Amino acid sequence: MINILFTCLMISTLSVFGQQKFPNGEPISAWFSDAKLVDVNTLGKKYKITDFGIIQDSTVIQTKKIQAVIDKAHEAGGGVIIVPKGVYLSGSLFFKANTHLHLEEGGVLKGSDDISNFELLITRMEGQTLKYFAALVNADEVNGFTVTGKGMLDGNGLRYWKSFWLRRGFNPSCTNMDEMRPRLLYVSNSKDVQISGIKLRNSPFWTTHFYKVENLKLLNLHITAPKEPVKAPSSDAVDLDVCKNVLIKNCYMSVNDDAIALKGGKGPKADIDPNNGPNSNIIIENCAFGFCHSALTCGSESVLSYNVIFRNNTVDNAQKVLQLKMRPDTPQEYKNITLENVKGTAKSFLFIKPWTQFFDLKGEKDIKMSHAKNIIFKNIDLECEILFDVINSPQYTLSDFSFINMNVKSSRNGTIKQSYIQNFTLNNVVVDGKKVTQEN
Repeated sequence: MINILFTCLMISTLSVFGQQKFPNGEPISAWFSDAKLVDVNTLGKKYKITDFGIIQDSTVIQTKKIQAVIDKAHEAGGGVIIVPKGVYLSGSLFFKANTHLHLEEGGVLKGSDDISNFELLITRMEGQTLKYFAALVNADEVNGFTVTGKGMLDGNGLRYWKSFWLRRGFNPSCTNMDEMRPRLLYVSNSKDVQISGIKLRNSPFWTTHFYKVENLKLLNLHITAPKEPVKAPSSDAVDLDVCKNVLIKNCYMSVNDDAIALKGGKGPKADIDPNNGPNSNIIIENCAFGFCHSALTCGSESVLSYNVIFRNNTVDNAQKVLQLKMRPDTPQEYKNITLENVKGTAKSFLFIKPWTQFFDLKGEKDIKMSHAKNIIFKNIDLECEILFDVINSPQYTLSDFSFINMNVKSSRNGTIKQSYIQNFTLNNVVVDGKKVTQEN
């Protein structure tokens, strides 16, 4: 009875007269409760690609012909590019204002495994604005852009993955971007975007990347990339990069890197670079996570992430549930993050350690301090190897963490190092059948 009352009390603290709130007290708008899928019939004229000389042949590159259909729709005022049943091979495609993509059931838009079929241009990658390769599907300055249907974006990544690991074999210090490979979907500088219903698989690099997108809904997606027999390196399912108002709902993600990663910039002066910025007002709910390096990660290229709610989700064999990557070369702040009603299995529950892979202080001597604060975990039912996988480091400060209503079974280490965190609150936390007491 006490637990029920406490849970009710916690729920009431997130709402006032029925109004739910973000962790910092900001009201959650009604926009987040609307998960209605876009009706493709409301988006204008339909342009079925097979009506324009494009053939069902998975061996023929048809980039120019498909792009011509997109351009034709744009010039006519907009419309929906329809990919019917069949497999269509392409390099980088660029959607324009008032154009949309609909993948019918059985329809597959497949990326070329030859990097020369992808345009080299100024884009955003790993927290930097620089020249790199376009994705398979690109959309810049496309307010209202949608990708819908029951079909698939297939990254065709095997050749890229093999090339990456071969290069790493003779040059272990090569970075992710030294090996040339495209992303699967990239949307930038846009508002009111919805990606829904489709499958995305086998991306050569990051699967979906959203940069400076406001009001973004990812609904009913199925995103996968393998961990074996050939690992799909850096195949993040969702990368949010300077985004505001994001709903990720009813999705399945299993990739060989982070499932959802909050980006935003890197480097000693990342916090004052106008190309960078925060991620804020993000709700991730009713999702299922298979194998991934972490279900939710802040970093490694991030300056500020706040007002993040991760709720009503299930993890199955995730390496980590929450990871905070603390770069020594970037001033970072992660705050007002709540994980609630989470269940399943993972290797590590909370993972916070210095991130030392490929950092660059750019001539500056001192590391940049990072901070994580106001992080709440509640109503957690989990089996893991390590509950508290945290290193105490002078590189960052951790404060105001709360563990509330948690039942955890730990096969290797269930110890919580309470002294690592300033103002650490425990309430009704049971580890391996024993209640954990609050240290004074």
